[in-house]
Amino acid sequence: MKRIAVFCGSSVGASAAYIAAAEELGRTLAAENLTLVYGGASVGLMGAVANGSMQAGGHVIGVMPEFLEKREIAHTHVSELIVVSSMHERKAKMAELADGFIALPGGPGTLEEFFEIFTWAQLGLHKKPLGILNVEGYYDLLVSLFDRMADEQFMHEKYRTMTLSDTEPARLLEKFRQYEAPEVKTYIRRPEQT
Repeated sequence: MKRIAVFCGSSVGASAAYIAAAEELGRTLAAENLTLVYGGASVGLMGAVANGSMQAGGHVIGVMPEFLEKREIAHTHVSELIVVSSMHERKAKMAELADGFIALPGGPGTLEEFFEIFTWAQLGLHKKPLGILNVEGYYDLLVSLFDRMADEQFMHEKYRTMTLSDTEPARLLEKFRQYEAPEVKTYIRRPEQT
């Protein structure tokens, strides 16, 4: 594991704990000699995780669509800024570069990025670990929703724990090191469906 992609908000959120957690994650990645791959912005939790990593001597790769760079929110002090043509290309590039994925608090964009990676893992398109840094219980309801999905048979039981979760960056990364991907999702046709 060499590079970790982080999905997070372009806002700082309502609690100072979110900024502190983003900075701590950045520092932890740097301390563990892991490159941060993120959305390339200088604002919000995105800027905080990048700053945390860089201030601790880490390597940071930002991936940003051209239309956002033109709005002058690109982080100009990261180790490398990759400018792409679209949001789709940004996600694909981040997925290609990363060996694992972490979601910090964020809004719909953060969840969209995270769920795409989660879905790809279920389908066997990658075997990389993915996790949630559950700051101040921000993702408690999402973790409960995963349980409900499995209970209601909209998600296979073996995928219930595919998304790793912790409140501490170092512990989450240790879970990443222990992670073994479940078997690829298959569909079994019932006799009445043939």
